[in-house]
Amino acid sequence: MQTVPDKLFRYKGKKVADEQIHDKPSISFWKDAFIRLRQNKLAMTGFALIVLLITMAIIGPFLVPYSYSDQTLLDSNLPPSAEHWFGTDDLGRDIFARTWVGARISLFIGITAVLIDLIVGVIWGGIAAYKGGKTDEVMMRIVDVLYGLPHLLITILLMVVLKPGLVTIIIAMAATGWIGMARLVRGEILRLKGSEFVLASRVLGANFFRVLFKHLIPNSMGPIIVSITLSVPGAIFAEATLSFLGLGVPVPLASWGTMTAEGLVTLLTGEIWRLFFPALFISLTMFAFNVLGDGLRDALDPKLRK
Repeated sequence: MQTVPDKLFRYKGKKVADEQIHDKPSISFWKDAFIRLRQNKLAMTGFALIVLLITMAIIGPFLVPYSYSDQTLLDSNLPPSAEHWFGTDDLGRDIFARTWVGARISLFIGITAVLIDLIVGVIWGGIAAYKGGKTDEVMMRIVDVLYGLPHLLITILLMVVLKPGLVTIIIAMAATGWIGMARLVRGEILRLKGSEFVLASRVLGANFFRVLFKHLIPNSMGPIIVSITLSVPGAIFAEATLSFLGLGVPVPLASWGTMTAEGLVTLLTGEIWRLFFPALFISLTMFAFNVLGDGLRDALDPKLRK
């Protein structure tokens, strides 16, 4: 068989050997999500606000020479000044110190309740979805029954039955708060459990829990993370609602909810700063977590990946 001589061919333009080929470096899904999140200015503003609020919750009470529980009746209802930056309440307590102690309690309640919801919801929804069959049927019917009950009513009943306190509030809020997470995780794992990587892992001998916790749940973390960021402000607002109903943290502890409930009377008496500051920080916290959650949802959406 005759070969065609090279002299019959000529290159059009530069030779391939002389060209510099620029390939776009491959990046992981999580790195690409972080890059897109960083480009979202509103989401990064929310993240910066959250960092600032947590920082002030740690160091804020130490910035003034007053304790959150110190009572000085001669200094009651003083407006904001150089001595009392946020003013004082009707018992002469410094509102600046109480605001940041309240931030500790409100953020602690919100984050802890959501973490409990995360653990219980992920395990419950994951087992139900991957096991399937009668197990899924029984577990999800329990979820449906609990989902049909008013969340606030169950929380109030638990608060009345149990001894009042910080732990009781967290338990009451987490009692039914995990239901939404369980439904979310179940849907994600039902979508993923028929994938090739799950089949390959099972063929290689991976047991039930290894497939669930090593492969399925990590690949469902995008929607889970978004749900966490959107649940924290809801938990903080729920604590504020309980405080309005007189079921908040016991005195002399302060939370944004109890401070707002105590300051509601100032709409009639005129000491508006007692209501303004705790309400402002509740609003800022809800805004920060919501815009961060929206940014994470966009960043983790594979349809928007370039």
